[in-house]
Amino acid sequence: MPMQLLLGILLCSWVIHSVLFLPFIRLLYHVKLQRVRQVTRDAFNKRTPYFDKFHSHKAGIPVGGGLLIILVTTFVFPVVLLLMEYFWLPITSVYPLFSEVKILLFTFLSFGMLGLFDDIKKTFGWSKGEFFGLRLRHKLLLEIILASIIGFWLMSELKISIFHIPIVGVIHLGWWYIPFVVFVISAFANAFNITDGLDGLSSGVLLIALVAFWFLSASILDTVLSTFLAIWIGGVLAFLYYNVLPSRLFLGDVGALSFGATFAVVGLILGKAPALVVIGGIFVIEVASSLFQLLSRSLLGKKLFIAAPFHLWLQVKGWQESKIVMRFWIAAIVFAFIGLWLGLLR
Repeated sequence: MPMQLLLGILLCSWVIHSVLFLPFIRLLYHVKLQRVRQVTRDAFNKRTPYFDKFHSHKAGIPVGGGLLIILVTTFVFPVVLLLMEYFWLPITSVYPLFSEVKILLFTFLSFGMLGLFDDIKKTFGWSKGEFFGLRLRHKLLLEIILASIIGFWLMSELKISIFHIPIVGVIHLGWWYIPFVVFVISAFANAFNITDGLDGLSSGVLLIALVAFWFLSASILDTVLSTFLAIWIGGVLAFLYYNVLPSRLFLGDVGALSFGATFAVVGLILGKAPALVVIGGIFVIEVASSLFQLLSRSLLGKKLFIAAPFHLWLQVKGWQESKIVMRFWIAAIVFAFIGLWLGLLR
């Protein structure tokens, strides 16, 4: 597909989202889907004073910005593909078209609905002892079930059971590919959720990473994936305008879980697991810092860091929110270039 057409799709998506975001924000205020002032607790049901200290002033800001992007993308994506078919525009794909569309939209919607339920539970049904809405074990169980379905489809319908490591070559996993997919999707869904803590942080990093994936999808001539990414990038770009410091709108878990899981699926469809890890390097660092903190408290009975994830530790050290976000964006750009280089190696 000509790059100018993809750029046109991206710009049309940006315009549509930009027009819809203002009335959508008013709707969120009307239904009172807003961040509530609360005493947050970690996986050990202990208070998180540093998190409360740096985030208490953000109570009242609407959450659920990711819902609009999910709804618009889910509607526009198949419409654009149908219009391309109608006007005889070439659609090239490495995989069966229907199956690829189904997997992308199922991931986008299913993890989004899980996140939306979590947002609603946090906003209207908070009770002591819950881990940010849903209990952690319940959330992980549902994520594993959804990721298992996606993994089965990737293997049975798209015939993917491999990933490519530059220089080393292709790694064949066979049926072990499904547990691998479950781990990758669950890890990135939660990594994105953890990263979504500062104004403009996760959405800015995601925008940079998606552009890198966009180039990789264009390099393998996958029109379906390139079109989906163009529409998604346009939505994230429009959202970022309202999410930069001081934020007027948050993604919410509806966006965080959906975008993290779909980001992982895009990397898996491309067959570039190492590039996925590098391009999503900021998300990996954030979830790794939280995981090490969790393991240290479980096994050693003490904290490894003053606070986790990494961006919260920097806040405790005295870094300003805007400084953290800008430097994470710069790091994300570097990761994107390295990941692109790895993804294009044979």
